[in-house]
Amino acid sequence: MSIFDLSSRALRGISARSAVRVLLRRARMGSLLPMVVGMTILATPTLAAEDAPRLYAEHCAACHGGDRLGAIGPALLPENLGRLRKAEAEKVIAQGRPATQMPAHGDKLNAEQIKALAEYVYTPLAAVPAWGMAEIKASRVINVDPASLPAKPQWNTDPLNLFTVVETGDHHVTILDGESFKPLTRFQSRFALHGGAKYSPDGRFVYLASRDGWITKYDLYTLQIVAEIRAGVNTRNVAVSHDGRFLMVGNMLPHTLVALDARDLTPLQVIPVVGDAGATSRVSAVYTAPPRASFVVALKDLPEVWEIPYADDAGPVMNGFVHSYEKGHEEGISPGGRFQAIRIRIPDFLDDFFFDRTYERAMGASRDGTKGLVVDLDIKRKIAEIDLPGMPHLGSGIIFAKDGHDYMATPHLKEAVVSIIDMQTWKTVKRIPTLGPGFFMRSHENTGYAWIDVSMGKEKDAIQIIDLSAMEIVRTLRPAPGRTTAHAEFDRSGKHVLISVMEAEGELIVFDAESFEVVTRMPMKRPVGKYNVFNKINYSSGTSH
Repeated sequence: MSIFDLSSRALRGISARSAVRVLLRRARMGSLLPMVVGMTILATPTLAAEDAPRLYAEHCAACHGGDRLGAIGPALLPENLGRLRKAEAEKVIAQGRPATQMPAHGDKLNAEQIKALAEYVYTPLAAVPAWGMAEIKASRVINVDPASLPAKPQWNTDPLNLFTVVETGDHHVTILDGESFKPLTRFQSRFALHGGAKYSPDGRFVYLASRDGWITKYDLYTLQIVAEIRAGVNTRNVAVSHDGRFLMVGNMLPHTLVALDARDLTPLQVIPVVGDAGATSRVSAVYTAPPRASFVVALKDLPEVWEIPYADDAGPVMNGFVHSYEKGHEEGISPGGRFQAIRIRIPDFLDDFFFDRTYERAMGASRDGTKGLVVDLDIKRKIAEIDLPGMPHLGSGIIFAKDGHDYMATPHLKEAVVSIIDMQTWKTVKRIPTLGPGFFMRSHENTGYAWIDVSMGKEKDAIQIIDLSAMEIVRTLRPAPGRTTAHAEFDRSGKHVLISVMEAEGELIVFDAESFEVVTRMPMKRPVGKYNVFNKINYSSGTSH
């Protein structure tokens, strides 16, 4: 009999307070203690609320962990469930999830109990959970010895024109051939992949990050998972060093960065994200700056930008005045660890980044959603402000050349407009009205057009196409009327554009990039993102990095 069978029998028919006493008497069993802690988080006088911890322990803890941090099922914390509305969560509890191990509980629980469970899992934990080096190491799973992998692909197509398609409708990933537009394989992913797919420099391996902290290394040559590790409780994204040696994981919970060996996901270092006065911060995103051989980190709760060099000859990191380099007296030099952060103080909080082609300057969207800042990573200070109201989504911006220098274009999450910024003067030179706020914008070096969605507005089924030379919208497509349509992505050549219909029973639609005609359509389960190998490893100016 399992520990959870014992707890379920002990808890049936008694109040939450009695349940706690029963479980405390069984605390000698060790793994029951986290369950008790988790059960005491929500203590309200209503019957349904008192029942919620008992119901959770009986029906959920075996898969999701007594502490709600996840086990064979995902973590059930409000930070991890951000994109799942409570009403939808109640539906999942009652009806289960197709193609997963999540069973239906509608035949065991009434509507009030289901509602109480949903409220419970959306209740924050009393404290930030611990997830340090010991927990990270213990979670690592090696499925295949990396040394045993063959040197060449085990299939015949262009290995650099593959797409990794993330389908959140049933938590699967499709590896799509960008030549034939047919799947090579489809496999089940971790719950709620987040932050896009990242590739090794040669395009062989793809790294996936889930919202509840799992990092997956997948071999595109043999179409199998190589290794997995849980680097956090709630993870924002993962970045791959330009030389392919390291991964850096940015966490929302706990407030850490985690460095991994890219070969087999061995954890190398846990970096607490702590400011001058001891305040900690969630990581908004972590990026790779290839020419700088460094990771650049956006922080949600500290007015700082961090740069973490990873080159072997990077030298010591200095934060503030350095009085001595003498061994044992290195005052002013940041102590400890292979990866050390250069902390750049700035006058505002930045939630997102976009880089110029040199990676010397980073643009960031300010917290108030009315402007952007430009930070020079060499001189380590703000050098400009940008007029960008309406909460720009800089992470989906693009660079294009016109009149001998670079412009940056970005959609906005709260305003029906695309802003065009001169990257020499940092002035907003044009604002192009759209049919609604948008999330994604894409282009390619071999096209004169940019494709944008307006999925954050009422006309969520529209895709609009901008002539970059004229800086004007020249075409509006509605490939799936009445359905949410978003996230354009070009193939390697720039001749085709893939569009997602982001519905439970959605599809991918392939367009000819010049004629704007439909080439083919493929059914998919809410394909939220697709990432072309060639464009990503070459840091195309028309796609996200």
